[in-house]
Amino acid sequence: MKMQPLRVLLLDDHVLFREGLRRLLATEPDIESVTECGASADALDVLARQPIDVVLLDFDLGGETGAGFVARAHDAGYTGKILLVTAGMIPLDVAVARRRGVSGIFLKHSSPAMLLDAIRHVARGGEWMDSRVAAPDGLAAELPAQETTAALTERELQVLRSVFEGLTNKEIAHKTGASQSSVKATLQRLFEKTGVRTRAQLVRIAIERSLETTPR
Repeated sequence: MKMQPLRVLLLDDHVLFREGLRRLLATEPDIESVTECGASADALDVLARQPIDVVLLDFDLGGETGAGFVARAHDAGYTGKILLVTAGMIPLDVAVARRRGVSGIFLKHSSPAMLLDAIRHVARGGEWMDSRVAAPDGLAAELPAQETTAALTERELQVLRSVFEGLTNKEIAHKTGASQSSVKATLQRLFEKTGVRTRAQLVRIAIERSLETTPR
């Protein structure tokens, strides 16, 4: 069965990568159009004005992550496919992205031919998940039985992601611009919300439940 020509939107804040990818896609006979955006607001405007089949989304957009764009796009009524194209993601971000309904995660250092395969695969309704970034399974062991978890604030998620990176309280304080006592208090709130007692348990339960920020 022949696929209908695809309409693709590129959202990436790196101009050179975006331009190179646009040129690659423009040579493919089954890709009808390619629209470029460097900011999520511009991309959301495009989705509101014209039909798009597949969004190729950079996960790191500078001041925000791709997962936030995914949520806003779906809230605005976008029903097409979203393929994350990224240099790398921590397990928490992978879990959140999958929970929010992305069609796949593709690593930027993979081959152009493989990217074309991934685009066509998700356009047909499949999922493309690079095994090198897939969130680990079977993390329920050693976790408390608590079933529900309150959503996290932006600061709590910021601290949680720093815990994933293995940073100490002092390093987290330097990274976030908060005091060490504030970081400690935020960690304590994270423990209380998730029902855990250690950082290791916090990492495991965050992946398992795909903890997200509260909507703003």
